[in-house]
Amino acid sequence: MAKTAYDAIVVGSGPNGLAAAITLQQKGLSVLLIEGKESIGGGLRTMELTLPGFKHDVCSAIHPMAAGSPFFASVPLHDFGLRFVEPIVAAAHPFDDGTAAVLKRSLDETVDSLGQDGKIYRDLIQPVVKSWPKMNKDVLGPLSIPSHPLLMAQFGLQALRSAESVARTFKTEKAKGLWAGMAAHSIQPLSNISSAAIGFVLLAAGHLYNWPIPAGGSQSIADALAAYFLSLGGKIETGLYISSLEQLPSSKAVLLDVTPRQLLQIAGHKFSSLYKWQLNRYRYGMGVFKVDWALGAPVPFAAEECRQAGTVHLGGTFREIALGEKEASMGKHVEKPYVLFAQQSLFDNTRAPEGKHTAWAYCHVPNGSVKDMTQAIESQVERYAPRFKERILARHTFNSEQLEEYNPNYIGGDINGGIIDIGQLFTRPALRFSPYRTSSKGIYICSSSTPPGGGVHGMCGYHAATRAFKDMF
Repeated sequence: MAKTAYDAIVVGSGPNGLAAAITLQQKGLSVLLIEGKESIGGGLRTMELTLPGFKHDVCSAIHPMAAGSPFFASVPLHDFGLRFVEPIVAAAHPFDDGTAAVLKRSLDETVDSLGQDGKIYRDLIQPVVKSWPKMNKDVLGPLSIPSHPLLMAQFGLQALRSAESVARTFKTEKAKGLWAGMAAHSIQPLSNISSAAIGFVLLAAGHLYNWPIPAGGSQSIADALAAYFLSLGGKIETGLYISSLEQLPSSKAVLLDVTPRQLLQIAGHKFSSLYKWQLNRYRYGMGVFKVDWALGAPVPFAAEECRQAGTVHLGGTFREIALGEKEASMGKHVEKPYVLFAQQSLFDNTRAPEGKHTAWAYCHVPNGSVKDMTQAIESQVERYAPRFKERILARHTFNSEQLEEYNPNYIGGDINGGIIDIGQLFTRPALRFSPYRTSSKGIYICSSSTPPGGGVHGMCGYHAATRAFKDMF
């Protein structure tokens, strides 16, 4: 690569790397975006993993946070080909008796479906739904003086609770189960302080935006972001894996969409001893085992609501899910794991040949696990969708080790860039005035290992780029 000078270089083209590159390019800088693979995307990739014509989301699949992200709202991605489709039901949670709890876009419909727990649910969620448009930038950002202190204080009192304590406010297994499926997205024991936060955010996002599915696959989000970046005059270089700063052209700022482990490998020789010590102490969470299926027909869920849902949380009662998440965090493989399941082709007919379907799922496993969890996951699907296995035409699997090989940011299969428990909620990746600055001037970290953490929202990259622009330009 020619040693052309740029104002800024961004390494890594996941949603945060793309957001950082766009934010800096919008400010009139010359920006180079570098991606190690031959195509851009990071966690936003779609491939024919099983059979020809079946398009599978390799990593992320459903994007409630993209719909509610201030960064995504600020860029004209529709003009660059991005289109979302909405499922009839945002998310469903089936039980062994053939019934299901549901998250619908309508708060009233969701409340009505929860019976005697409806009022409790409304009292918990409605304040977040009403406040979200005013406080989303504060929630999806670093610790700072909030724009709306009272709203943030009210949200914080709920978000910093354990998911377990919130579950105790419900009376029915239906409401407790629905809540468990949401809170388990935190990828940590549900007894942990702050494990409730993601549950509140995902439920509010469902009522505000549904849980939308990008038409054509997650790759279409990356493609639209990249097209917009190029339209602004940005440059993209693919197929160049960066393992050292010395590989980069000269620039005033470098932003790295990597986790602390790769950050140390790439730029550790530039950092202070204290900062390196902090990065070395950074903790990664549970990994995931993932399965993609090509199917001959839709998944035959017993509950009708599940047949209308883009996302289905499988795992039964709150107690069952909480126990499984605790055991997985302690290094055990769970016989009946909590499974996140998506069926995009029900609402996007570009995903599979006519009359056929795709499905996507993962469960949480110990970090770095190589155990094959295919049978455990498929048995959980079959538990709520009898004869599901008969519809499988082909499957593709990733264990945690293989996920890290595919995307080096998934350390041990950790898709969140590090555990987001109370110990790392406000100090990821290190305790600093700005979490995006490293100890070396001009070098920044912009990955999900910074606030606000995992998810397709681009806010880590946006905040890192804003910080770099203020510091360097």
